[in-house]
Amino acid sequence: MTSAMEKQWFGHPRGLATLFFTEMWERFSYYGGRAMLILYMTAAVTADNPGLGLSVVEAGALYALYTSVVYMTNLPGGWIADKFLGARSAVFWGGVLIAAGNLCLALPFGTGSFFAGLGIVAIGTGLLKPNVSTMVGALYGKEDKRRDAGFSIFYMGINLGAFLAPIIASSLIGQPINWRLGFLAVAIGMVLGLIQYRMGAKYLGDIGLHQRSGTNDEHAKQQALLKKAMMYLGIAVVLILIGHFTGIATLTITRTSNAIGVILLLIPIVYFGFLFTQGGFASDEKKRIIAIIIFFLAAALFWSAFEQAGSTLTLFADRFTNNQVFGLSFPSTLWQSVNSVWIILLSPVFALIWMSLNRMNKEPSTPLKFALGLIFVGLGYLVLVPAAMKLDAGTEKVGVMWLLSVYFLHTVGELCLSPVGLSAMTKLAPERIVGQMMGIWFLGASLGNFIGGRVGGLFESFDLKFIFLAVCGTSVFAGLVMLALVPWMKRMMGSVK
Repeated sequence: MTSAMEKQWFGHPRGLATLFFTEMWERFSYYGGRAMLILYMTAAVTADNPGLGLSVVEAGALYALYTSVVYMTNLPGGWIADKFLGARSAVFWGGVLIAAGNLCLALPFGTGSFFAGLGIVAIGTGLLKPNVSTMVGALYGKEDKRRDAGFSIFYMGINLGAFLAPIIASSLIGQPINWRLGFLAVAIGMVLGLIQYRMGAKYLGDIGLHQRSGTNDEHAKQQALLKKAMMYLGIAVVLILIGHFTGIATLTITRTSNAIGVILLLIPIVYFGFLFTQGGFASDEKKRIIAIIIFFLAAALFWSAFEQAGSTLTLFADRFTNNQVFGLSFPSTLWQSVNSVWIILLSPVFALIWMSLNRMNKEPSTPLKFALGLIFVGLGYLVLVPAAMKLDAGTEKVGVMWLLSVYFLHTVGELCLSPVGLSAMTKLAPERIVGQMMGIWFLGASLGNFIGGRVGGLFESFDLKFIFLAVCGTSVFAGLVMLALVPWMKRMMGSVK
């Protein structure tokens, strides 16, 4: 360890602070933009403050497309860092692209700059997000007992950014929302994150600087594979554009979103198939990869329910919730901060619970925590069923306690699953593909975001109580299946807890 690495921050390596604030500002940028996104897309096209004027179905499809691609790019982002850039550079250039993308969203150039901005943010997030998490894991040895606690602190940075973004954006952009100022505010946030990342790099030692692993022959093969993949991608794009402009298959938001959904299903199948047939892994490594696959599926189902916070629950808050506290009204975008408030309040409680159970050798295993996460996120939607029935009975708007209760249960589920999942990926992944495994973890979030966005598109088409019951039933059933798999999962994980 270098002297830089030996400096402490609340009992943890000083580099954790650098990564904490980098992730905090990146999440400030993402959640600040997400809080406005579906409302901006469905807002009317006016002269002074134009929205996009999309229908809820189109907005839901575009929301699903964007939020899924944001996480889908994490897999190639991890691979690029593993093979070419190194995690340190990947995080920096990812942040630069995120800031540039949000600036495009703020420009008054119509849908062209809007779609370009979304694409640039997605690429930047793919470079930054998996690799900053990988560097957090590299701060600790495999057996360092501070590891899970370090990820919990890092997770607080995520939620601090998510908490501040809607509040600051709302105070800057007013009500009704000034969309341009809102997107500009989150771009500035990412720039601040990049500045502190550069200033705090000295505390990271040599973490993230190693760009190459393996032999020269292996790297030559990787380069050839990359060129071939880019060629196929280019051919696919050309064929799609030809089809669009000749009228064979006109591109629409919904069709594009559907295509991405198919790709999201195919990528993990192809990728895991490649690992098992061509990866050259030992038997115990393959067992851990099987465990990663199960966690991937569980995470995708969890996020499909949880991430409706930006679609279904945002529309419910905006249209059917009386957004007042003690007689004071507040903008519906502020609901995006509620989950983070619960995280900040409950994280210390959960840390104490896990530590107390650990001392008694009764701490739940990672698979059991995943099962609890799925069950709690499902119960959150069960809470909303009576609220939907009140609306059916003629109530114009319901009180804030309904959504507050939902976000409480969702946060309990999140604390059971998400920080534990981040830590588990870094421990289960074979050393040479740890960046890619972080990408796989976020690909689960990508698939979940896609499903959640498309469900949000059904907001005006289906009875709300049936939507809430369907999401509840799916999540709770998956949690019970995960509960039954706990003993088998422990065997697959081996010595990793």
